[in-house]
Amino acid sequence: MGGDRGAADRAACWTGRPLESFRFRPSGPAPIAEVVAEQLRTLGAEVVDDGEAAEGGQGLLSGGGFDPVAVHTAWSAPGTGLVDEATVQAATGIMAVHGRRDGAPRGLAADYTATATGLLTVQGLLAALVAQARGGSVRRVATRADRAGLLTVSQYLAAAGAEEGEAAELAPGGPPFTSAEGTLFELETLDGAVWARFWRTLGAPEEAVRAGWRPFQFRYATACAPFPAELHATTARHTLAAVAHAAAQAGADVCRLRTLAERAAEHDGRPPLRLSPSDPGRLPQLPVPSAGAMGGASAGAQGGPLAGLTVLEAGRRIQAPLAAHLLGLLGAEVVRIEPPGGDPLRGMPPTCSGISARWLALNRGKSAVEIDIKSPADRERLRELAAGADVFLHNWAPGTAARLGLDSGDLAGANPALVYAYTGGWDDRIDDAPMGTDFMVQARTGVGEAVRPEGEPPAPSLMTLLDVLGGLLGAQAVLAGLLLRERYGNGVGVRVDSSLLGAADLLTGPALRRLAHGGSPRRPAGFRAPLRTADGWVAPADASAPAARARDLTGLATGDALALLADQGLAATRVTTDLAELPAPSGDDPHGAGAVGRDALGAPAVPSPWAFG
Repeated sequence: MGGDRGAADRAACWTGRPLESFRFRPSGPAPIAEVVAEQLRTLGAEVVDDGEAAEGGQGLLSGGGFDPVAVHTAWSAPGTGLVDEATVQAATGIMAVHGRRDGAPRGLAADYTATATGLLTVQGLLAALVAQARGGSVRRVATRADRAGLLTVSQYLAAAGAEEGEAAELAPGGPPFTSAEGTLFELETLDGAVWARFWRTLGAPEEAVRAGWRPFQFRYATACAPFPAELHATTARHTLAAVAHAAAQAGADVCRLRTLAERAAEHDGRPPLRLSPSDPGRLPQLPVPSAGAMGGASAGAQGGPLAGLTVLEAGRRIQAPLAAHLLGLLGAEVVRIEPPGGDPLRGMPPTCSGISARWLALNRGKSAVEIDIKSPADRERLRELAAGADVFLHNWAPGTAARLGLDSGDLAGANPALVYAYTGGWDDRIDDAPMGTDFMVQARTGVGEAVRPEGEPPAPSLMTLLDVLGGLLGAQAVLAGLLLRERYGNGVGVRVDSSLLGAADLLTGPALRRLAHGGSPRRPAGFRAPLRTADGWVAPADASAPAARARDLTGLATGDALALLADQGLAATRVTTDLAELPAPSGDDPHGAGAVGRDALGAPAVPSPWAFG
């Protein structure tokens, strides 16, 4: 009994808040600073606005016995003309990718780059503290939204700069579909046979079924899906109930596009990530309120804040591989767990030097070990690898890890100090949740409304918004777990859970808050719509947009249009429409995108989103 009571007492002092006793003074552009402050509060910090930090100034995170860490955030470098969300989206190619379904560049009505920059800023702060706890001296972090924007489109940029063409056609078209009642819905399946059964059940023409699979399958990669119009016509002849029945019979998933109001009504208020002890019985009596608790290898800015740490990543597609990629950029050694024969996505076109450019965008610099997780002997090999690692990260289907004996409790037996990270879809928070993929989570959470302004039908973006934000959130969760482990000491392991649902809630948070205060959750008609010029497009800053839209720019070259707007005191920038332009800009490129380079295989590589000092 005494031992059980001690374990209960120790568990009671566990807060799961690695920034307990820290204070943060925010600074920088308000949309970014608000994301940073919200995330730091979730992690336990007190946010204090004492009026000392101004727009573009320097924030400060201090407390816990650590050296203070200064943070600087900005939209871009001075003189680039990138002054807000709209101009950053335009310059970094986000508008071009998001607009592929529609055949023209289109701005996201949600503050996507501000959300990404805020998450990256928090990651930088957590990484600095982890470095200090391990004997390093990182005391300054800087982030920029233009760098964050390039990171969010890194896969699309890599494909655009590859040696060969895309895996599927880049042309307008794609979901959502419409039922006979006029209800918009998303369809999801990862299996071509399931796709065919679904459409045949609804009576779609066989040729259209065959022609539609490839663009549908690759819409994650291309951000468009130009499948035959007969497929849209087929769903329009059937009620949503009939469509759902056909999907259930075939093994596919259907999700009606929910509104932001519906999401607000069901929101459980939980934070976007969770931290819990891998083994509550090992918790010490109290947190260690000072740096250096673990006495690990020295880490600092030179080798990256996470130098000397090892991450095992068993990831697929985007979410977990991106999270591990970010940890690698911070200095950790990342070892991928791949199936026998290697990750099949390594060969996905387009390629550079025979390797998928898109795969390299997420996985360059990682080593790999082939393990068959269905084999008992290979699962034991994985446990042995975990025994020597600091982090194990995966995004397997729900229940897979527990079924295979590879869940957090299982691996804690091999390594009690392991940070075990799961990046999933729904985090068990939605009872009737469909398949936990990017587009289904967008559909279920009202993202389709949040990214399009009033007067337009809602439509989830075919750019992988949530996979990317989910990857950023997953990296943040791992860093929070590492810091919590360092502060508690005694080799205590931590489980961290993040999800695409949490990423959706971050992205739609401003819209949900407007709704809670009695306003419209959607932005006004025409919001962030680029303006046509004689030879391209320009995007005015949000504050300049109403006046800029009153000017007719269609007869002017883009440079002349920008000069006209500048003469009238209106901020605007050129819209990047060809991502292949970004890797090799001219010396006078106003977007400052020259930092985009190429790796040893010739694939485009975006710059690190952080600067440490």
